[in-house]
Amino acid sequence: MNWYVIYTKPKWEKKVAERLNEIGIIAYCPLITKVSQWSDRKKKVQVPLFNSYVFVKINEKERNVIFEIPGALRYLFWLGKPAIVKDKEIEAIQDWLNVPDSFEVMVSTWKKGDKIVLESGPFVARTAMVQEVKHNHYVLVLESLGCILKVEKK
Repeated sequence: MNWYVIYTKPKWEKKVAERLNEIGIIAYCPLITKVSQWSDRKKKVQVPLFNSYVFVKINEKERNVIFEIPGALRYLFWLGKPAIVKDKEIEAIQDWLNVPDSFEVMVSTWKKGDKIVLESGPFVARTAMVQEVKHNHYVLVLESLGCILKVEKK
């Protein structure tokens, strides 16, 4: 079974994931908590990390089952084929979302160009290159994920 990406109607991500899980299809809609401001109050709400996208783990032969769910529009395609997401990419998203807002990173003096292995946080055991050293932070490049990480010094 592979992970595929479903494109949904706007604001239907959670409903589609819920209904897919109800009929026995593994669906994952990564959520983040956001503070929304109304004229009279503030409220914490859970919103999808990716607008209009839900991940489903399903066999190739059963892919058309998702169209029975209201709000599921189509699969996301890459190079003419349905886009497949690797298990470790889904796990990386889950790990990243399960990390507390702040965490300790032990820093011995790094220099620009150093290759390091992160020892804590959401990117634990990932290799990074030190791109920039400032008096209050480091900028690290995580090539395997294609992202840049800013680490503040304490």
